[in-house]
Amino acid sequence: MLLYSGKYLRVLKKDHWEYVERTHSNEAVVILAVTEDKKVILTEQFRIPVGKDVIELPAGLLGDPGSVPGEAKEEAARRELLEETGYEAEEMELIASGPPSAGLSSEIALFYGASGLKKVGKGGGVESENILVHEVPLKEVEGWLQGMEAQGKLVDPKVYAGLYWIREK
Repeated sequence: MLLYSGKYLRVLKKDHWEYVERTHSNEAVVILAVTEDKKVILTEQFRIPVGKDVIELPAGLLGDPGSVPGEAKEEAARRELLEETGYEAEEMELIASGPPSAGLSSEIALFYGASGLKKVGKGGGVESENILVHEVPLKEVEGWLQGMEAQGKLVDPKVYAGLYWIREK
């Protein structure tokens, strides 16, 4: 049963469970990007729901308003990486997929590994976004993340999942 419908989200109820669904797509791409010199590409942006800056992996929605209709998932990952970080990837490989918050949302996150990176732009996102790009040496990333938390920033847990995959390669 539909409880609420807005421009980007719907709130639904099925049996006793209330959950959120996006109006345009229920899939998002998350990109694990490491440069040739072993720097992890992370993003930072203010997130209104938590009221803080959040350190994240580059990511974005499939079927986002303004995206190319019928865009392939891999191409969406390439587009988001370029928009948010200014990097192009020679290779983009699907690593895993699953629900990032199965108790709240119907969203499925598709994790892509990006390699053969080349910096071709400044990144920062699209008009409505104000994304900072961080290039953090893989050897120093845990301490760097702790430092960000000490500054009052939040770290998306997908970053830690991504680091696991990055290190397994």
